[in-house]
Amino acid sequence: MEKFIQYLKEAKAELQKVIFPTKEQVRNAYIAVVVVVSVVSLFLALVDGTMSFLLSHIM
Repeated sequence: MEKFIQYLKEAKAELQKVIFPTKEQVRNAYIAVVVVVSVVSLFLALVDGTMSFLLSHIM
């Protein structure tokens, strides 16, 4: 039982060391993810459309 109590104390001490992001940091990261995902999806859509167009004209 002592090991478990020691584990809980150490876990609590480690959680106090955690630095949580601010609202602004979370918002900035969210915007960055949305922008990158949008750009990549547009690029993939362009590549897919180009390949479909080329393959349809070849066949």
